[in-house]
Amino acid sequence: MAEEHSDPPRPRPFWSGTISFGLVSVPVNLFPATRRVRPSLRLLDEDGTPLSRRYYCPEHDRDVHPEHILRGYEVAKGEYVIVRDEELEALAPRKSRDIDLTRFVETSQVPPLFYERAYYLTPAGPSNKAYRLLADVMERSGRAGIATFVMRDKEYLVAILAEKGLLRAETMRFQDEIRTPKDVGLPKPVKATRKAVSAFEAAIEKHSAGNLRPSDLRDEYAHELEKLVERKQSKGRDVVEVATSAAEDEDEAAAPDDVMQMIKRSIAQSNPRRGRRASRDGQAAPALEDESKDELYARAQKLDIPGRSRMNKQALLRALRRQQ
Repeated sequence: MAEEHSDPPRPRPFWSGTISFGLVSVPVNLFPATRRVRPSLRLLDEDGTPLSRRYYCPEHDRDVHPEHILRGYEVAKGEYVIVRDEELEALAPRKSRDIDLTRFVETSQVPPLFYERAYYLTPAGPSNKAYRLLADVMERSGRAGIATFVMRDKEYLVAILAEKGLLRAETMRFQDEIRTPKDVGLPKPVKATRKAVSAFEAAIEKHSAGNLRPSDLRDEYAHELEKLVERKQSKGRDVVEVATSAAEDEDEAAAPDDVMQMIKRSIAQSNPRRGRRASRDGQAAPALEDESKDELYARAQKLDIPGRSRMNKQALLRALRRQQ
């Protein structure tokens, strides 16, 4: 019996709601438009044991349990006002499923410096006519919508942009988060000679290219670091392996550091295939769980799974299951 092939499961939206302005309501789903793939290095003890972070009180020379930790707002050097959890909850924005679009402006009026993180807005519900109409009108008019919405108990300011029939949401920084040229101490402008201007123009023209390709934006440091790790692993140099329990891996998955980790976990959970699977010749293929870490890593290499050199056995299992 031949092995069944199916399309990989799609990520689930981590926010769903409605773009609202006037009498118009457009149901949408929110997906991140970017992902974090930069390598991270874990701090280890001399014997290779991963180190954990703890809260430490230097005055009393002791660790502090999370239950005894308070939040303080610094009002002067060494002076704090305690803000309790219930007070923060009272200040939290009202939960809503609306992207409250307050105004439309020319796209050129929104400085790129204010953009923080990009998301895709996709149509939700049985009909996408309103979505397509809104995207088309905004794109033809060259306008961006300025809106607010609440996600994970935090209010965001966003710009809604339209490009090639797709709506995109860019979370924005607030005005007091932006530094001015005066803040960084730029010197006063000076008048350049025509000769100097011509020299700069010639240098820029010499290094000018045609179109910017996505492949030109590769993270060379991450690429070289992964090659270094793979070379050392293949030669068995500086390789340490620390036993981790399944419970620890589940705890790590249950407490994601950011939204992207939550989506990765949702993808893994949505794949129902577990355990043994059928091979092309009809024989039962070994279950992934029965294979060693080296065998799992070899599979990950063949599939060109990114970040495989930094994965332990459980992480390799999860990554390979997503490829099934």
